[in-house]
Amino acid sequence: MVRSGRAALRRYRWRQPMADASMTNPQGVERLGYLGLGLMGTPMTRRLLKAGHHVSAWNRSEGKVAPLVDAGVKRADTPRDLLANSDIIFMCVTDAAAVEEVIFGPEGLAVAPGAGKLVVDFSSIHPDAARELAAQLKSANGASWIDAPVSGGTKGAEEGTLAIMAGGEASDIERARPYVLAMARRFTHMGPIGAGQTTKLCNQVIVGCAMAVLAEATRLASNAGIDASRLPEALAGGFADSIPLQLFVPRMVQGIHSPPLGHIATMLKDLDTVADVAQATSTPVPMATLAGQIFRLAKAARGADADALEIYTLSATDR
Repeated sequence: MVRSGRAALRRYRWRQPMADASMTNPQGVERLGYLGLGLMGTPMTRRLLKAGHHVSAWNRSEGKVAPLVDAGVKRADTPRDLLANSDIIFMCVTDAAAVEEVIFGPEGLAVAPGAGKLVVDFSSIHPDAARELAAQLKSANGASWIDAPVSGGTKGAEEGTLAIMAGGEASDIERARPYVLAMARRFTHMGPIGAGQTTKLCNQVIVGCAMAVLAEATRLASNAGIDASRLPEALAGGFADSIPLQLFVPRMVQGIHSPPLGHIATMLKDLDTVADVAQATSTPVPMATLAGQIFRLAKAARGADADALEIYTLSATDR
């Protein structure tokens, strides 16, 4: 999948006029771009606007761009145009294949001059893919890369409380920091490119298992005649208390799945990546493997685009 980018790299490298980095952003005001206006990208872009930044944006489907244009975003016609007219691009798309497409597609980022430019990828992809795509883009046009997957869901994106874990050069991290902190509460440099993605996998081990365990505990309470909606109140302050407990259980009990906190397919993709990295590093992950299988069942029963918290419905006796 990522390797096909090499052919695109060879195809487009000859076109690249390498921009003089000293000519990039001569006024010292960073021009921001956002690519991918889905569940996370739209509220994150709105946070940038609210902070007073000038933002351009591109999305595959036009319908998601129009409301942001009304709010003050400048529309870019292609990913290439977005990079050409931005100094820092933030990106959040579905998976590594989508990342590769917006980089090496016919009108992708690799076609635009990139010297002095910075791409901050909020997508959750395999650490190996992040390293390979970053190297290919650097070779193609000189653009730098930060892998910066996010945690906190749509609620965190809307409220600016996301936790973002990043891999890349320290100077690039500090360059992006003031803009990222308009969208997030925490922005932690974890190491070189790929380290952010590896940290996100650790996050998903915890979150994916928490979803599965909380669904189990909530169903036990309900089947045993306890008011499951009171679990967050009853357990608050104890060792079982957590943000997932307080956020997930009420949504499970009340059947609140729109807007989704995250799609089943996204969690399953991440847990499958955990399994792959675990195999490569000889790491036992029995709990994450079990959680992955539960989400695979949920995908079959509820569909890839269903809210991840619908795993709670798998154990309903009346489903």
